[in-house]
Amino acid sequence: MADLDDTDDDLLVRLARDEPQAARELVERKLPRLLALAQRILGQRAEAEEIAQEAFLRVWKQAPRWRPGQARFDTWLHRVVLNLCYDRLRSARAAHEQCMDELPETADAAATPEQQLGLDQRGGCVAAALARLPARQREALVLQYYQDVPQADAAALMGISVDALESLLRRARSSLRMQLLDVEVPP
Repeated sequence: MADLDDTDDDLLVRLARDEPQAARELVERKLPRLLALAQRILGQRAEAEEIAQEAFLRVWKQAPRWRPGQARFDTWLHRVVLNLCYDRLRSARAAHEQCMDELPETADAAATPEQQLGLDQRGGCVAAALARLPARQREALVLQYYQDVPQADAAALMGISVDALESLLRRARSSLRMQLLDVEVPP
């Protein structure tokens, strides 16, 4: 993991020197995870892309002031994306319902149309249930299960202890289970 941190720090130094290749490398390396995180929180690909753009603008502005070794770049970047997402949700409470429109990211090529419809409906049900969770529970689930962020890092990102994170995860899983048991989806 230290090698990745060193490489990130090197990229930020190069970015601060206005090296175009550093910007391309940074975007190539970080964009997929940032988009996935923002899309899981917001439920909209277009909004996730806007959040990612804003996050990269903040990286470019911060690069000249970045102090290697003071903080992990990935932790800082995830926090920026989460903050931008929650700012977006706070400013558009009505848009929160749009999270139900999320479709599964990939289709099973071997599935029949009826099977694919069932998969799409299940994916929509899970997305809707995830959207109905309290923000902190949703954030914990997304970081842990969709972003594969280690528990200690997820807790640090959220500004809570690992025990508090585990408690949020337990409540979130329980709430999701109850919501999904109430929904009938064809097999």
